[in-house]
Amino acid sequence: MILQKFKQFIEKKGLLEKGEGVLIAYSGGIDSTGLLSLFLEIKQEWNLHLYLAHFNHRLRSTAFKDELFVRKVARSFFLPLFVGSQDVRSYAQEKGVNLEEAGRRLRYEFLNQTALGEGIQKIATAHTLNDQAETVLMRILRGTGLKGLTGISPQVNGNIIRPLLNIEKKEIQDYLQKKGMSFCVDESNKNRRYTRNRIREELIPYLERNYATGIIPRLGRLASLVQEEEAYLEKSAKEKAREFFSLRNNRLCLQADLTSRIPLALARRVVREFVSKIKGDLRGVSYEDVDQILSLEGGKKYSLKGGILLCRENDWIFSKEKKSFPLNYEYEWSGKELLEIKEIGLKFRGAKQKLEGMIPDFNDNQRVCLDLAKLDFPLRVRNRRKGDKYQPLGAPGRKKLKEIMRSRKIPRGEREKRPVFLSAGEIVWILGLPVSEKFKITEDTLESFKIEKIESYLSK
Repeated sequence: MILQKFKQFIEKKGLLEKGEGVLIAYSGGIDSTGLLSLFLEIKQEWNLHLYLAHFNHRLRSTAFKDELFVRKVARSFFLPLFVGSQDVRSYAQEKGVNLEEAGRRLRYEFLNQTALGEGIQKIATAHTLNDQAETVLMRILRGTGLKGLTGISPQVNGNIIRPLLNIEKKEIQDYLQKKGMSFCVDESNKNRRYTRNRIREELIPYLERNYATGIIPRLGRLASLVQEEEAYLEKSAKEKAREFFSLRNNRLCLQADLTSRIPLALARRVVREFVSKIKGDLRGVSYEDVDQILSLEGGKKYSLKGGILLCRENDWIFSKEKKSFPLNYEYEWSGKELLEIKEIGLKFRGAKQKLEGMIPDFNDNQRVCLDLAKLDFPLRVRNRRKGDKYQPLGAPGRKKLKEIMRSRKIPRGEREKRPVFLSAGEIVWILGLPVSEKFKITEDTLESFKIEKIESYLSK
């Protein structure tokens, strides 16, 4: 039963393709052991290449014992194992975050870098239906909006997959018991200092006893439904946003009378889309920020995190940076490791792929596929420079990058933040613009190199 649910969820959500490599995030605990066992069962049928990755957080006295257990399991199944370790406590103090957040950041950094370095297509984590229920409840208690009710996504950034999200922990426990497989027990999961643990150990059992039996699958169903509706609403908001955006004096502007023309719920989403355009993301943007923007009066200003100042003049809202400093950065990138451009807060990953007759989409605003044979590594990645020119896909010749950005109505304040990727001094791609005609994928291309923008940190 559990195996069938596992396979059906992977197929329904499109998490895997046959023949892919999968890096399993393996702690040695019950959930990740169940994930490993299920992948081993479908390994031959799906022609999968399995790898294990273990991250030692150095937070428990039993951490190294767990690492030894993981190494033993890897040997027993003849699976390649990658082990990472960092001082999570020191990192948390340095960054001013709690231990849980610090561990998550470092763990995902390790997983992403390992997958990139080894050319592994997917990273599988062992989040279960219980984790989904806990996440939804935790966000409700914090006062979430609809977006927060989506909980844990089955797939993030195209390569992080969560194939156990429709399976309860008790199902995994019964499954492993029948298989006779042992696993480690993380005693920190019982520490009620953490909100998630109190929800798991106290709130959910209380609700089960007194209000609703079967609350875990019910909360999971809620998250799944909201994910589908949220995706539809986000798409609708993006389409509606075009009616209220305008480029005035080379600056992206938002019409200020939104609430008198469209429902408040849709107006909030249009504002979030506007902020995303001018800021580059929505990190740190609250519902209070959105409501303040909606109610901004003529001649008034409102500050957002990240040095962005919003101003209203007459019927238009636009951004004005609090401080303006010349942006200047340049990186050398082999394409094997994660590329982090700290000056603009973005990260990119690269991946080689044999095409075998399939031509991928190379006009996405977040990623691009290039002809690997035409590239000269390391690539140079920098901000826009005066006089930059290139030939966009399908264009008759080279054009000034400045003119291309202006014609595509890219806000002036955002143009300097768009990273420019170069090979041997020639521009191959700029984030959000078409691939260079010279480096495009053709029918003769044997192997591609994909560059993809990713989120800085992944939610649990």
